[in-house]
Formats: sequence, C-alpha cells, structure tokens
Amino acid sequence: MATTGEKPGIGVYMCLICSQTIILFNGVETLPPCPKCHGSEFQP
Repeated sequence: MATTGEKPGIGVYMCLICSQTIILFNGVETLPPCPKCHGSEFQP
C-alpha cells in the first residue's frame, strides 16, 4: 500500500476508497491525494 506524500515509483496506483487511478511516470514524483475523493491510500 502506498500513501499520499510517498515516492512509490513508476506505476499505476488505485485509490482504496473510490478506485480512481493515478499514474506516476517517474521515480521522483510524490503520490498526490486522490483527485476525486481526496483519499490518501492507494494500491499498486
């Protein structure tokens, strides 16, 4: 599980609350809050 503010690396992350996906394209991006529900926990 990845949380907002972490740098989990390249990949697709799905919000555990609403299933919205966030794509990170490089290893230095931090995971933002979910743009749909503002959730902070994601599943790779």
